[in-house]
Amino acid sequence: MASQSPRTGMIEDLQLSRDEIRRYGRHLIMPEVGLSGQQKLKAASVLLIGAGGLGSPAALYAAAAGVGKIGIVDFDVVELSNLQRQIIHSTASIGRSKLDSAADRIRSLNPYVEVQPFEVQLTSENGLDILRDFDVIIDGTDNFPTRYLVNDACVLLGKPNVYGSIFRFEGQASVFDAKRGPCYRCLYPEPPPPGLVPSCAEGGVLGLLPGIVGTIQATEAVKIILGIGDVLYGRLLLFDALSMQFRQMKLRKNPECPVCGDHPTIRKLIDYEAFCGVTVQQADVGDSAVPHVSVHQLKELLDRGDDVVLLDVREPHEYDLVNISGYLIPLGDLPKRVNELDSSRQIVVLCHHGSRSAMAVRFLKQMGFTKVANLAGGIDQWAADIDSNLPRY
Repeated sequence: MASQSPRTGMIEDLQLSRDEIRRYGRHLIMPEVGLSGQQKLKAASVLLIGAGGLGSPAALYAAAAGVGKIGIVDFDVVELSNLQRQIIHSTASIGRSKLDSAADRIRSLNPYVEVQPFEVQLTSENGLDILRDFDVIIDGTDNFPTRYLVNDACVLLGKPNVYGSIFRFEGQASVFDAKRGPCYRCLYPEPPPPGLVPSCAEGGVLGLLPGIVGTIQATEAVKIILGIGDVLYGRLLLFDALSMQFRQMKLRKNPECPVCGDHPTIRKLIDYEAFCGVTVQQADVGDSAVPHVSVHQLKELLDRGDDVVLLDVREPHEYDLVNISGYLIPLGDLPKRVNELDSSRQIVVLCHHGSRSAMAVRFLKQMGFTKVANLAGGIDQWAADIDSNLPRY
C-alpha cells in the first residue's frame, strides 16, 4: 500500500527510473534519505519567490536534489549587474526573462523536474492562488511588502515559509511555520520606515553571500520534505561572511501577532505596499515633501549655465567609481556638514538611484532649505539617458 508524506500528503509510490537511481545514487545510500526519501522529493513541490540572488542557488540545489516540481514567481529580466550573484543566469541570458532563463537552466540540470513558471508580480489578489498548490515556499524576495505578503499567505494556507535575506556581508535564514512556531510578523511586527533600510542595489552585497544563504534555504526545504533533522523553526540563523561566523537567536511566537496569534485579525491578504508605506513614499516624490527634477531637466539647467549645486550623497568609494562632478557629502555626514551648503543657491541632490537623495532633500527642507530638489533615478538614470559613456553599477 502506498504511503503518504506527513508534509505533502502526496502518494510516494512514484517509481524511479534507472537513470534516476544512478542520478540520485548518493542520496539512495544514505539511510536518512533512501528510496522512500527520494520518492518523497519526487512527489514534492517547492515554490520560489524570485529567481535572483537567493532563488538562483535554491532553485539549482532543489532541482539537483530531485524535487519533482519547482514553481518560480518572477517578472524581471536579466541584467548585466545581476550576474555577480545570480548564478542561475548567464551572460547569454542578458535581456531575457529571468523566468525563462531559470527554467531553461533547471531543465538542463535535471530533466526530471517539472518547472511551473509564474511571470507575474505576486500580489494580494493572486498570492493565495499561486502558493496554494505548493508544499514548501522559499522566499527569495528583497522588499518588505512581498515578505509580509508571503508570510501572511503561508500562515493562512498553513505552508512553511523558508525565509532568507542578505545585505553586504551578512545574511539571515529561518523557517516560519505558524503550526510549529513563530511567523515573520512575530519577528518583525512592523516594517521599517520607507528608505531606512537600503536595498542591495543601494548598499551592495558580496556576490557569494546569496549562494550561502540560498543553499541553506534549499537545505531546509529538503529537510522539511524528507521529515528529517532539526529544521530552523523558532530560530533565526545569522551569518557574517567577514568573520566567517554563524550564530543563532531563538524566536518566540507572539500571542498578539495579528496573523498567527491567539486572536488573529488578519484573515485575508491586505494592501502590503500601503502597510509598508511604499505608496506614501512614491507619492512624496512628486509633491512638496520631495521636489524632484528629471535627468533631462537637470541637463537643460546645466546646458543653460544656471547656477546649480550638485550635491552627491553617496559614499566616497561610489563617487570614485563614477560621478558627474558633484559636491560630495555622504548622507550620514550631512547633519554635521550642512553648514557647508549655501541655502540661497539651487541644490540638486543625487545618489545611485534616488532614494538616499530623497531622504537628504527631506532633511534639508526641514533645515530651512527651499531651493532643493532630488534627481529622480540618480546617477544611474543619468548614465542611462544622458551620458552612456559613464559606467553603471
